[in-house]
Amino acid sequence: DLQICQHRAPTCCTKKMEESYQAAVRRERTQSIQALNFELKYMIVGHITAFQEAFESLLRFAENRTSSLFETAYRPMAKEAAEPVKELFTDISLYILGAETTVESAVLRFFDSLFPLVYSRLINPGITDLSEDYTECLRLTRQDINPFGHYSKNMVTELSKSLWASRMLSQALSLGIEVINTTEHAALTKECSRALVKMQYCPHCQGLTLIRPCVGYCLNVMRGCLASVSELDAQWREFISTLEYLTNEMAASHDLEIALSGIWNSINEAILHAQLNGPQLSATVDKVCGQPKQQEGNLSSASIVPVKEVTETQTFVMAHTRLNNKRREFISYMKRSRTFYASVAERLCDGDLVMRDSSTCWNGEDVV
Repeated sequence: DLQICQHRAPTCCTKKMEESYQAAVRRERTQSIQALNFELKYMIVGHITAFQEAFESLLRFAENRTSSLFETAYRPMAKEAAEPVKELFTDISLYILGAETTVESAVLRFFDSLFPLVYSRLINPGITDLSEDYTECLRLTRQDINPFGHYSKNMVTELSKSLWASRMLSQALSLGIEVINTTEHAALTKECSRALVKMQYCPHCQGLTLIRPCVGYCLNVMRGCLASVSELDAQWREFISTLEYLTNEMAASHDLEIALSGIWNSINEAILHAQLNGPQLSATVDKVCGQPKQQEGNLSSASIVPVKEVTETQTFVMAHTRLNNKRREFISYMKRSRTFYASVAERLCDGDLVMRDSSTCWNGEDVV
């Protein structure tokens, strides 16, 4: 009553043993593919972590630098500006990680929150009554009167270019892990599990427990079983090319590190622009939002203090170097994995599974 290991000679197998063999080949096939995938998955997961750590390090550096700008040059508003600054960098971090947000909305939301502070603490430091309605009016007016000139738009452009590649790379790496996980758990067809039993276990039914499959026979069986996996070859090669393109983009003119470290300077230029145009802005705001309450003997506008560059370059250089090294190391490894899905059958038939140095092997029917 054997279904798979039918043979002319007497046999020591039963139908129940054949079923056990089918369960065994399914388990072994999954384990052997997992073992093949392990190194590739380990490298990708390791680089996702390394890239994220480097991004976070650069973001922290840029955030600290921006906070220092307010503490040194714009002390009257430093405390109140802390929350908008934190929100801006949280939004940037979420964008890189693939959240449904845009760089433009993050930057413009920041400048919307910044304008009431600049207006009431620097341009008109005598304002005492900054009610919710008046603050909201200032936020909305920011969009119409553009107090920060072209600096806010420039910041959006610079960050969008540099963060786009980082966001895409982050998503691409996650996709890579998904693809690998899917191939590990691809179901075996009935024909495939029967062919694997015939190749690996039918000799046992003849008492030939030390005989292993012939190389050519193994390759034929594995290629048939892994046809759906090897079909990924063209797409996987394309995926590696895309990773290469994205890492080059990150390292090219749209440099993430330069854009992030320049945020403080863009904000500083934007605030200086608003201060220099203070009288015109006040006239427009008074028309739109009305005149707020002033302290007696209106205080003079806060003096413009040119900010000195914050010295944290050591941290920045280290994060920059680490990110560059990781890019190079990662892409050179991934290039070597270009043929990963084209060569799965060959790699599974390598090693202990087949007879390499012996003249006798199993061909599916007999020992040859």
